[in-house]
Amino acid sequence: MRRRAIGGPREPLRVGLVCGQPRAELDGVAGYVARLAQELPARGVQPVVLASGADAAGGAGVVERWDLRGTAGARRAFGRLGLDAVHVQFAPSMYGFRGSIGLLPLLLPRSLPLLTTLHEYGSWELPIAQSRPTRPLWPLAEQRKIADRETGFLVPRSRAVVVTNSAHLATLHERFQGRVTGRHIPIGANIEASRDWNRDECRRDLRAQLGLGPGAALLAFFGFVHPVKGLRYLLEAMARLRGEGEDLHLAVVGGFESLALPGREARDFRAELQGQVAHLGLERHVTFTGFQPSSEVSRWLVASDIGVLPFTGGVTTKSGSLLTMVDHGLPVVLTAGGDRSIRDGENCVAVPSVRDSAALAAGLRRALHDGGLRTRIARQGKALADGHSWQDIARRHADLYREVLAR
Repeated sequence: MRRRAIGGPREPLRVGLVCGQPRAELDGVAGYVARLAQELPARGVQPVVLASGADAAGGAGVVERWDLRGTAGARRAFGRLGLDAVHVQFAPSMYGFRGSIGLLPLLLPRSLPLLTTLHEYGSWELPIAQSRPTRPLWPLAEQRKIADRETGFLVPRSRAVVVTNSAHLATLHERFQGRVTGRHIPIGANIEASRDWNRDECRRDLRAQLGLGPGAALLAFFGFVHPVKGLRYLLEAMARLRGEGEDLHLAVVGGFESLALPGREARDFRAELQGQVAHLGLERHVTFTGFQPSSEVSRWLVASDIGVLPFTGGVTTKSGSLLTMVDHGLPVVLTAGGDRSIRDGENCVAVPSVRDSAALAAGLRRALHDGGLRTRIARQGKALADGHSWQDIARRHADLYREVLAR
């Protein structure tokens, strides 16, 4: 039996975290939800992960699929769970790019507070929003707080909207002309640095495994592999630098298949990158590890010299890959994404242009030949990660839930 505080909501709060597919091995947002659910109980919140299927760890498989029928059935499932609030984690790939999750606010009773976190925003549109007859109507619908071209009714009808970075906050403000206020709560590192690994031992063992000489630099990419992650340009930059005499090896630490790049698409892209590796003569200098458990990811990052994130849209602090790398003490070379907390020469080497292998090679060259720069950006990068602690993220969520329920 849960207690109800005098004049306030009952404790602990019971909050449903709507997470399309709870498969952290296929999606970074699913990993985020799992970690948030792990931290919330210490803040007086009992999380229930609401997902498709019956494999929602610590939660409930409330629908078979997030299509129209499944979303409509979610209301009945939610009603049986005795929730104080529902918190939707929005990323189109988690719901099969169907958009039906945007109808959920119409199905929930107004007495059940709804919150939404925007993990992806500004780069996708609902199928109905893409049609020529309706396209001109969406800016008007947004300005009047009726509907949103990406989330349907989620953003307009949420009691609170959470954004994970300043770029999404700016998009939200632009679309809704200030009628929707976003609450900025950052994400944390996907994988925290393991204390089980000794850096010197990891470096020695992995370099022996890869056959690297004492002067070789080990570069690491970490995250789900996808065309927007810019690996094509990184491979070209690698070939350029090796042609200049640089002794480099690249470890691509992450799986190809994800919710955003399923099945055959993932296999085709892997074959494309492997073909590019062969064409550039890099077969002995690039390692694709595939998806790895957290401890093994940590081992690769601890053993590496420089992290590289050449995203085609630029990198922001909504990237769990970036926060994971800097939490491991890696100096990181990345493509600039307009995030003011990411500063070139202070906590990273920021390449000013995207899809530009020459510019990426120049950024890597800077890091490779300036030990002082590497030390400085690694130290300040770690400070950036420390400012994104999961304990603080959970506290801010718990405070927001209580604020919404007290209104």
